[in-house]
Amino acid sequence: MSSPKLYLRQNVLVEPLFNQWYAWSYLISPATAAMYVANSHLKIMQSFVNAPQVHVMAQKNPAMRGGPFINYGADRVADIRALMEATVKKSARLLELAAAVEKTNGMLLNEAKGDSLEALYERLPEALRGYVELVYDLNDSPSFRLIEGLLYKSPYYDESSQSVALSLVHRDERPFALSTPCLRDAGRVFVQAPFRSGAYDQLFAMKYAPQPLEHIREALRIADEDRELFSTFFTEEPPPPPAPRYDGDGVRVRYFGHACILIESAQTSVLIDPLVSYKYAEGVFRYTYADLPAEIDYVLITHNHQDHCMLETLLQLRHRIKHVLVPKNNGGGLADPSLKFMLQTLGFRGVREIDEMESVEVADGDIVGLPFLGEHADLNIRSKLAFRVALRDQAIICAADSNNIEPRLYEHTREVIGETEVMFLGMECEGGPMSWLYGPLMTRPVSRKLDQARRLNGSNYERGIELISRFSPKQAYVYAMGQEPWLTYLTSIEYTEQSRPIVDSGKLVADCLTRGIASERLYGHREINLPAR
Repeated sequence: MSSPKLYLRQNVLVEPLFNQWYAWSYLISPATAAMYVANSHLKIMQSFVNAPQVHVMAQKNPAMRGGPFINYGADRVADIRALMEATVKKSARLLELAAAVEKTNGMLLNEAKGDSLEALYERLPEALRGYVELVYDLNDSPSFRLIEGLLYKSPYYDESSQSVALSLVHRDERPFALSTPCLRDAGRVFVQAPFRSGAYDQLFAMKYAPQPLEHIREALRIADEDRELFSTFFTEEPPPPPAPRYDGDGVRVRYFGHACILIESAQTSVLIDPLVSYKYAEGVFRYTYADLPAEIDYVLITHNHQDHCMLETLLQLRHRIKHVLVPKNNGGGLADPSLKFMLQTLGFRGVREIDEMESVEVADGDIVGLPFLGEHADLNIRSKLAFRVALRDQAIICAADSNNIEPRLYEHTREVIGETEVMFLGMECEGGPMSWLYGPLMTRPVSRKLDQARRLNGSNYERGIELISRFSPKQAYVYAMGQEPWLTYLTSIEYTEQSRPIVDSGKLVADCLTRGIASERLYGHREINLPAR
């Protein structure tokens, strides 16, 4: 008798992990992964082992959410110590690489004064020799360029550090993910397979295409002791069928939460910054994986932050994605790893870099990469684009976290691209300090004054309304605010009515309405239907 075919439950939580830490793009590229292991993960774990009560108390204070504090009790000190010791052993090469980056940066700053850099190659730390080019800019400021493609082919890229934790989720609340490693707890099954493994595609396809449990268990090499728990992630009950492909005459736009927008015509589907909630009974209504088409023509990534390039969602959709468009990269800057290299290495097909003002033709329109200023603490990071998606002559701009620092840029852009029907703009206008995201990459201390001045912020009311004025859309929506309850584990954001992003975005919405522009601050879900022209 053949085994029954089962479906993967819609509320199976998928946590991609690197050395048991929640994986995001900077933990994939070898150089940035090295810096995060050395300057973030190990330091946080050592702090917890030395003073667990400090972490316990910090987790009770909402103001400390998102800080470098482990979300476990003092009873897990032994587990964290064991993970720390294992990390030091397993990541020995990465720790050498991190030390080499710091030493090389110091050597260049102290000794490269405009003379030829050739003599310094022989003095590079062994870990970096053959993996960097030493360079000056036109002002004789020295730096180095990582040969990132070669680093992915080197021993520094170790797929054995990658795994996925599976469990069942029934509610929105999850602890902040970026400061706490994922320990082995009841209810979790760890899958020891690299992210590029096709077995994950088989697993996630089972949400709609059932397979025998034995088949997927063998493909994922589930340990014997995890088999019983693993079986609870599946059901014989068929789910609702996946959303049919939109077949209207016009264009349908759906907001999935945060910066995730699905734009569809009868011929083309475009998903921007995929971040999708799971399906369970409680909470505000939201679109989930079940509301996505079975095949997604284009995925667009606006920039390389964890809430816009989200591996947890991307891995679950990989088997459904035909093309991925990402911003062109600086080419070797430590703070600006390549999205293209990362996604190709992780098994995504059809990955293409596009530049500012570059256009990609699609079946019934085009996709254009637009300049994107701000939100990156004035660092030289090129991997950021807003996008204009034009289908059936309806133009939609997803501006992500663009900060209107220089209005003339958007004036020039408007002259080139013409009219816009709908605009989405992020207005998290406070943002975290530079060190919140980029601190582990810095080889020298940054003063508190500079750290607070250079923030990861988007447009405030004044800059936002000027941006709206430049493009003159008929509809303007504030998004990417991190408000949805299924987002706080990534953003740590908890607003009040007095929070500046809420006050400023409220003023922008009210101002738009007085100008006859349809507007609102989005939350949860939204559908916008545009007629064909």
